[in-house]
Amino acid sequence: MKTVSTKPTRRGARILCLVLGFVLLGSCASSLSLSADDKEKHFGVLFGTAYGPDDRPLFGVKVTIHPEGKKHPTWELYSDHRGEFAQHVPPGPADYVASGVVELVPLENGKPQKSKKQRLTGEAKIHIAGEEWHDFSLHLQ
Repeated sequence: MKTVSTKPTRRGARILCLVLGFVLLGSCASSLSLSADDKEKHFGVLFGTAYGPDDRPLFGVKVTIHPEGKKHPTWELYSDHRGEFAQHVPPGPADYVASGVVELVPLENGKPQKSKKQRLTGEAKIHIAGEEWHDFSLHLQ
């Protein structure tokens, strides 16, 4: 009577390692075969600066951006301490409208004068031709 061993032989282990190696190599090669364009996200960038009536950058301006022809804002953001803001948008060609609103309370003798509060608004139209960075200014009056 012959006994059957359930232990893997060295030859069987080598074959198993080779098969697993080829499977891993194939999966790595398929992921490497993707071109750089397939891995990148495609977008355009709208980069703006909000200015007040005195042509100085304004902090805290609420900016809404939407495609031209649509009424509801697609993106809402605020300007930073340099008056700057940026938004990724789908690659063009496309036209967008950026609107800004801020309320200013003037100071007199170091005290805010809430009765003289001003509401400044402004709008800018932007055209994106493709995957590009577009700089624009938003002047509030």
